Amino acid sequence: MRQSLALAGAVTLLGTLAVFAGAPSASAADCGQLFDDFSYSSSSDTALTAHGWTPRSYSGGPGVSGATWSPNNITFPTADGQKVMQLTASTDGTGAGTNHAELYSTQKRYFEGTYASRVRFTDTPTGGSDGDHINETFFTISPLNGDLDPTYSELDISEYLPNGGWGETGPINYQTTWYTYRNEPWYADNTHSEQRSSLNGWHDLVATVANGHVIYYIDGVQVGDHSGHVYPRQTMTINWNLWFIDTAAHSGGLSTYVQQVDWVLFAKNRVLTPAQVSSSAAAYRSGGTTFTDTVDATGGCTNPPTTPPTTTPPTSPPTTPPTNPGNCSSAAEWAFATAYTGGQTVIHEKSRYGDPSGPASGDGKHLWKARYWTQGSEPGWTQQWEDLGRC
Repeated sequence: MRQSLALAGAVTLLGTLAVFAGAPSASAADCGQLFDDFSYSSSSDTALTAHGWTPRSYSGGPGVSGATWSPNNITFPTADGQKVMQLTASTDGTGAGTNHAELYSTQKRYFEGTYASRVRFTDTPTGGSDGDHINETFFTISPLNGDLDPTYSELDISEYLPNGGWGETGPINYQTTWYTYRNEPWYADNTHSEQRSSLNGWHDLVATVANGHVIYYIDGVQVGDHSGHVYPRQTMTINWNLWFIDTAAHSGGLSTYVQQVDWVLFAKNRVLTPAQVSSSAAAYRSGGTTFTDTVDATGGCTNPPTTPPTTTPPTSPPTTPPTNPGNCSSAAEWAFATAYTGGQTVIHEKSRYGDPSGPASGDGKHLWKARYWTQGSEPGWTQQWEDLGRC
């Protein structure tokens, strides 16, 4: 999403990765699911914000310095018989004459599971001369809490540059999984995949986040598998934006570009195939559902056992939580900046929202064991740590 993708890096995954919590037998409702087909009247529609979306209005990066990010650049026309969310960006070659657009989820609450969106990329402007370094995107992101923040997480599910940019000729499309970065002097730690062909038109973009791997698909075809230290470490927002990387390639007067989004789907803690994603979206559509959100309705998937238990479960829960007598006393408190190797144990109460500096969950301190090398990855929010129980 920033100046260069040249410093793409990856570290081999160490140790054994945990089995993902989701299973095909679990229903979407058990795990929590978001679906929205963007049937809104305008960016000021109260239903848009009530459903957890924010049209960007604040200034700043990425892209052209001095550009305006306005909710007015987000509209909801009908395209190919369906309501869509449309981002519009324009430039006359100056910062003051450049407009960008972005829509993002208001809450940072998406982590492991399946992310999908049907997006229409465009190769040419709707008006004005062609050739601008425009970036058409679908991504997830968490805040960067300082240079080289080791808990920073970002998945660029697609960054499509029809006319190139960052020193590359177009068309080119990127999937980038970020560990961290620093703006000045620029340094990026990420892994990326790329496709060097036109993506003009509608495409189903899917990313699954599970078992230490982020796997990317375009129209059912796998285009990337990123793992190791770049695997996300905290919850993120869901975003789309349309912006100019620079104005170096601009010519003539005002040029205007659009990007459209048909729908978005997130399945919490479930790995869905691209075919399952398409079927789920179609089922919502055929059933007349334009929006549903059960992401926070349950604590996670509840998978039925494949065989009945051999013993009768207790009729009531224990009166006290399980403990690890003698274990917690020998482990140190987890520290954000400390690097841990596989097998090391720490004590920590997980945060409520995946932000180590935010409020605690209220679940008390647990003993955690590192599955492999990790730093800045909060126990309780990532697969890097195994929960050994409450202290």
